[in-house]
Amino acid sequence: MKLPKRPNDAVHWYMGQLTSRIVAESGRPDDRFHLGKMILQSFQDDPEFLMQIDGATGDSETSGSALERTVACANSLRTIGMGCGDVMVLMAPSHIDLAIPFYAAFYLGVIVAAVDRTLGVEELRGTFAVDRPKIVFCQSEKAPDIQLALNELELDTKIVTFDKGEFLCSFSEFLEEYNDGTSVEDFKPNDFDPEDAIALLIATSGTTGLPKAAAVTHKNFAINGPYLWSRCTTFPAPTRMALVGSPLQWLTAIMNFILSPIMKYTRLQTSIALTQEHAYDLINTYKPTFAIFSPTLMTTLIKPGDRDLCDFTSLELVILGGSAVPNDLIKEVKEISPDTEVMDCYGMSELSCIGFHGDGSSPPGSCGSPMGCFQYRLINTETMDDILEPNVPGELWIKGPGIFKEYYNNPEATEETFAEDRWFKTGDTFYRDAAWNFYFVERIKLLLKYKSNQISPVELENVIRQHPGVLDVAVTGIPDPECGELPVACVVRRPDSDVTAQDIKDLVKETLSDSKQLRGGVIFMNEIPMTASTKVHRRKLKEFALVMDKE
Repeated sequence: MKLPKRPNDAVHWYMGQLTSRIVAESGRPDDRFHLGKMILQSFQDDPEFLMQIDGATGDSETSGSALERTVACANSLRTIGMGCGDVMVLMAPSHIDLAIPFYAAFYLGVIVAAVDRTLGVEELRGTFAVDRPKIVFCQSEKAPDIQLALNELELDTKIVTFDKGEFLCSFSEFLEEYNDGTSVEDFKPNDFDPEDAIALLIATSGTTGLPKAAAVTHKNFAINGPYLWSRCTTFPAPTRMALVGSPLQWLTAIMNFILSPIMKYTRLQTSIALTQEHAYDLINTYKPTFAIFSPTLMTTLIKPGDRDLCDFTSLELVILGGSAVPNDLIKEVKEISPDTEVMDCYGMSELSCIGFHGDGSSPPGSCGSPMGCFQYRLINTETMDDILEPNVPGELWIKGPGIFKEYYNNPEATEETFAEDRWFKTGDTFYRDAAWNFYFVERIKLLLKYKSNQISPVELENVIRQHPGVLDVAVTGIPDPECGELPVACVVRRPDSDVTAQDIKDLVKETLSDSKQLRGGVIFMNEIPMTASTKVHRRKLKEFALVMDKE
């Protein structure tokens, strides 16, 4: 019998052993939170370790190679005057070079802002107005748009292209021209206060409101990041290889980029989009043991008729997150690959990593139990009183050293999101059971307003998924001058299904109250629109609902 994995302290013992050696050498107690020194020490410990693979090209790199190149990059950044508190923007696919300035920045205390490389000039101008970068690393094809946005802001920002671009400094030229020649042996990372020094600017709220950048410090991530592996007992290498499908601007990629060299597991990434076909090829070829997927992407990967093309059995652990996770999806994955552990996980940029201990023995639908680095409250948003009894929903508030520092250059948003005594208001509705297992209910901003009623898209989606002809569904709303918003179901049929709009409406009518009926209609789609991180793209979904024919 396979015993369930439960949270334990092994990962913290491992991190303590690593950071104690760093502190013993530097004499600075706060270095136990210095991400750059952790990564540098990890590279030095095992130079032969296969650190990263680009599954699109087959290119790979060891820790020893990364050590040489990150030190050269840090030397070059110092030469052009980059230091603690300066901002570096990364805008590129996940090829082998992308991680080099990423890690080099942590050595120096330079702030890393990974930015969506599909943004247009106007969107870039808004992003750069907040970040105000001193250097941008990108692909040459994007450099003209970046330069236009920088010119409008009158920013004297250096642009370096990973590939060769006309009249531009390439990454290889940057390392050759500006590297001061300091050797790996003589190189010393910058000293700074990891509690105050920002490590990352992580984009957030891009599909439900105006984009903001969550400023995560070195200490925030150093404390919370290891909890991702709190159920494991084997260190280093709690897993052999992680498949990273999302681009670097998303937390799911950031977590693995930072933790993989420290924990000694190989990172399998890709410099092209993670389509269904490409995901199958990566899994079949490299046999990864760990992956984080959105429910929407997982639904696509296990589509009947297609899933036989992929051998999922190498995956020891699959974490599902980013939106509500249907229980039936977890069951279906387990049926396909019985030895794969599938967990419902809750995390967000503002928490630096995950929010709860995942536990293979948690009740169905639970995101897990409280972690030691956080305090938790559930708040009645009408009375602002604490909810003390189980099974009563309220807004989740969290407090602790893993909570982000601020929204960068946005004091108004920062003040709005923190209650008294630095309690972070997540904006998500949860409830807990009597055993303190927490259950995600809904993102408060996504609730639809029909007359005087609030409608949960997740509740509607869970009902519609029960129809055997439905593969996937996402619910949005369209404006109505008299009623506020009318719910619209965007449905993906299962192969060979002939489910009709009336079938969907009848199911909802039989199950839910009158206020929750699909008065906006039903739209049949080939696929649900997704963000680059494979979450449901709520903004695009609403745009489609406004213009597409509804039944």
